[in-house]
Amino acid sequence: MEDYKKRISARLQAIADRIEAAARAAGRDPGEVRLLAVSKTKPASHVQWAAEAGQQAFGENYVQEGVAKAQALADLKLEWHFIGPLQSNKTRPVAAHFAWVHSIDRLRIAQRLSEQRDAHLPPLNVCIQVNVSGEESKSGVAPAEVPELARAVAALPRLCLRGLMAIPEPISNLVLQRSRFGTLRQLRDQLNAEGLHLDTLSMGMSDDLEAAVAEGSTLVRVGTAIFGARD
Repeated sequence: MEDYKKRISARLQAIADRIEAAARAAGRDPGEVRLLAVSKTKPASHVQWAAEAGQQAFGENYVQEGVAKAQALADLKLEWHFIGPLQSNKTRPVAAHFAWVHSIDRLRIAQRLSEQRDAHLPPLNVCIQVNVSGEESKSGVAPAEVPELARAVAALPRLCLRGLMAIPEPISNLVLQRSRFGTLRQLRDQLNAEGLHLDTLSMGMSDDLEAAVAEGSTLVRVGTAIFGARD
């Protein structure tokens, strides 16, 4: 157990080093890029070990699992992000237990989160998921549909539209990686030019974070490279 705890700490430092190097190579301040540790399928004890190593923000893909961990570790005051597909019948617990939702891909989901977010809680930070690579099997809205959805979500009470998220298809070509992420950045810039105030690009994972940081990512989502292979 102690060895695995040390490995998590070392892996977190290795990812932090990669993010810093990527940011400096792109002429960016490394402090502009946050790490989201994706803890899906991992027990609460592993999340606690990562928290003890200094990690504060954790991403979960499954509602029931994420809520259970948030409740079990409530005394640690961690920041919980929901990053998976979200169905209408699962929005209530997400609205109650998470600080962020990255996977808004239709207005109805955002409306339900808005209605179900407790007025005594801070506004729920949300991102719109964009299908930048056009995969039929991938969640997210087409880039052309984002402006209309973004304006509608931004108008909802108890939500704060923070930015855009993407999960491009896995490719090893750095130029193509940057092209996909560049599409998301350009879309964010377009929306801001039209009067929105988006500060977040949730993009980049273990295998492509350098390309994502080069294209302006502010939130990198890493799981396996921190916690090991998924259970």
